[in-house]
Amino acid sequence: MKKYTVILVLLSLSLALAACGGGGNAPTTTINVTMTDFQFAPNEFTVPAGQEITVNAANNGAVIHNFVIMKYGANAGDAWDGSDTPNIYWEVEVQPGGSAQTSFTAPTEPGDYEIVCRTPGHIVSGMVAKLRVVAGDK
Repeated sequence: MKKYTVILVLLSLSLALAACGGGGNAPTTTINVTMTDFQFAPNEFTVPAGQEITVNAANNGAVIHNFVIMKYGANAGDAWDGSDTPNIYWEVEVQPGGSAQTSFTAPTEPGDYEIVCRTPGHIVSGMVAKLRVVAGDK
């Protein structure tokens, strides 16, 4: 019985810690994202409008992954094609097993922005996320 209690406590602690690190609703100027085949973890990011955002991206997948932020109101649909390129707000590409640290300036317009991986077949397989831009303190 003690074994199951310990497992339950550890699982609860892990979930609590995961909820505190990245994603979430509190605006942050650092995005930590792990890309695996067909998902971003976490898959929602909240940033303050107009601020410099640091991105730490790791690719734990077997193929190239992209972290592509679409312009406000743009949607890549089920598959990436050439007509989507003008709708890129910002992007970074990471090789399999690689990582990248880079930065961008968050959009000044608050709202939800689509994030996708433009590797063929990844959008339709669910490799999408959301960037929520919120107004900063005035």
